[in-house]
Amino acid sequence: MVNILLTGCNGRMGNAVVKSVSNNPSCNIVAGIDVINNKNSSEFPTFTSADEFNGNCDVIVDFSFHTATEGLLNYAIKRNLPIVVSTTGHTPEETEAIKKASEVIPVFYSRNMSLGINLLIALAKKACLSLGTAFDIEIIEQHHNQKLDAPSGTALMIADALKETREIETEYVYDRHTEHKKRQQSEIGLHAIRGGTIVGEHEVIFAGKDEIIKLSHSASSRDVFAEGAIRAAQFIIGKEPGLYNMNDIVNSIL
Repeated sequence: MVNILLTGCNGRMGNAVVKSVSNNPSCNIVAGIDVINNKNSSEFPTFTSADEFNGNCDVIVDFSFHTATEGLLNYAIKRNLPIVVSTTGHTPEETEAIKKASEVIPVFYSRNMSLGINLLIALAKKACLSLGTAFDIEIIEQHHNQKLDAPSGTALMIADALKETREIETEYVYDRHTEHKKRQQSEIGLHAIRGGTIVGEHEVIFAGKDEIIKLSHSASSRDVFAEGAIRAAQFIIGKEPGLYNMNDIVNSIL
């Protein structure tokens, strides 16, 4: 049985994780952490701070907010617990704190917990290698109107993977209306759409001369991200200190 301490338990993704765990006999949420402690349920105790929880757990699953990351990392180090960081929108300083913590404890960090998205990235990297610089790359992401960060962490994760794959210097372009000039070969365009209740859609466009190749992923519910986070929690328990991500799970499957 995997005993989980769930942070951000009262948010949309927190609720999705609670739902997924309720259908998974191998996992259990022992406590939840949320700054807004309005949970009207006796499924597990909830606290407004991780420091208030003194019970036992096997792993922390974080779906709170990126500003809480450093505090949770310090708590995980103090308790010698592995942690799954599932939040997005981290600052460079927060990202550096994640890397630093991974020197002491196992840290699973992914800006998207969907197995499908990570397979999409693997396919996009292969396409990038095959097509070279003859094809322009544009990334379009769509999310609900309550999402705070733009572009999404997933769009940046895709862009970063392609940037590492390309053989030329690459720059990200987020807005084209301010400059009137031709598109440069070095660019990867990122475009964010916000509206309604869109869970998450990502499309990678490779546009060449007289032909276009598109790779896309669409999530119809938050359950796919919750299931991925649970899978990550199960994966990271017992691992040596280090920084892990969905590629480690994908590679263990392929």
